[in-house]
Amino acid sequence: MDTYLLDWVNLLLRWTHVITAIAWIGASFYFVFLDNSLHKPTAPDLVQKGVDGELWAVHGGGFYNPQKYLVAPKAMPENLHWFYWESYATWLSGFGLFTVLYLFNAGTFMVDRTVHDWSSGAAVASALGFLAVFWFVYDIICRAFGRKKNGDLIVGACVFVFVVFAAWLACQLFAGRAAFLLVGAMLATAMSANVFFWIIPGQRKVVAQLKAGQPVDPIHGWRAKQRSVHNTYFTLPVLIAMLSNHYGWLYSGEHNWVVLVLLMLAGALVRHSFVARHKALVLGKRVPWEHAMAGVAALLAMVVWLTPKPEPVAPVMAATPPAAAAAAPAAGASPAAAAAGGATAHAVSFQQVKGVIDQRCAMCHSAAMPSKGIAFDSPASIKRHAQQMYQQTVVLKVMPLNNATQITAGERDLLKRWYEEGAPVE
Repeated sequence: MDTYLLDWVNLLLRWTHVITAIAWIGASFYFVFLDNSLHKPTAPDLVQKGVDGELWAVHGGGFYNPQKYLVAPKAMPENLHWFYWESYATWLSGFGLFTVLYLFNAGTFMVDRTVHDWSSGAAVASALGFLAVFWFVYDIICRAFGRKKNGDLIVGACVFVFVVFAAWLACQLFAGRAAFLLVGAMLATAMSANVFFWIIPGQRKVVAQLKAGQPVDPIHGWRAKQRSVHNTYFTLPVLIAMLSNHYGWLYSGEHNWVVLVLLMLAGALVRHSFVARHKALVLGKRVPWEHAMAGVAALLAMVVWLTPKPEPVAPVMAATPPAAAAAAPAAGASPAAAAAGGATAHAVSFQQVKGVIDQRCAMCHSAAMPSKGIAFDSPASIKRHAQQMYQQTVVLKVMPLNNATQITAGERDLLKRWYEEGAPVE
């Protein structure tokens, strides 16, 4: 029952996280598009009101005319919508999911003793440290170099180097799956912290200064814009880091940190391509698709690099000659063996498969602990879940989780051949 209820908590938190993330990312993408697609107004009334850019758009059967003011409208409107709950709800639901799945089960989900042998408590403390330290260092980089000459380039280079280092370190300390997720959570924490510590407080100060009739300090607008742009570049790297931890062949290799960095870099390049596209269309220039092409090239290179090498197939014992088979009962063979003499022989016996399952899978998939509702307690149950076992253990190589039971490549191959023979349980 506890496992069943935990699965419901997992599902509902994950659902909430996806919904709020869609809302936050959608708003972020829209406002970045809007900022880069505005045209200078020509109508005298708009210029007089202080409108710095406008856009005409059609959607859902209606026409829209969003306008952006250089600083703020002359009269502050009564109803002002603030975009921040999307960010906060996404982070809170994500951290809740991370807590339920990983922090509460660190010994299973975060610790892989073949990677780094340490306690669950140390792994939890270090994971939380990753979230806090990355934000602290990233924020220092932005404040120290952001307003210098070529500040955007310097900040971008420094943050990239630090992300690469964090990805490498995470993959040296944590199980591959946890390392990929943790790096994504690290970037997502910085995104939400940008909103919480700088973007919203800066906007509140601007509104307060306008209402008080005081001159507006431009640093607030500049900083909010800087952090908003960073957030849009973090978005696709965060998404791929979150998604990739479901694919064991990505994070289980020796150089998994390189795979993670290349995946995130490809996402950032594709995102930059769309940001640059919006600007190019407004200016009437060529759309610079080469950034997206570079991202796709990185993905294709990984497809080739990570292509599984053919595994040697274990030789199948030759069938017993008919004469020997006929003589077997006289030599003292069991009645069961004699009865099987005329049956179709399989390269892999069910007893071999059962031995692997008992040793590598049953600790989490039994009547006592039916993780995900799957128990391998009987031949019928094993047959019923054979396809799921094949998908998770052979194709994706996700199970056993973090390879906690040390299943071997030969045992995976045995399960593969058994499944391809029709998963016999006789």
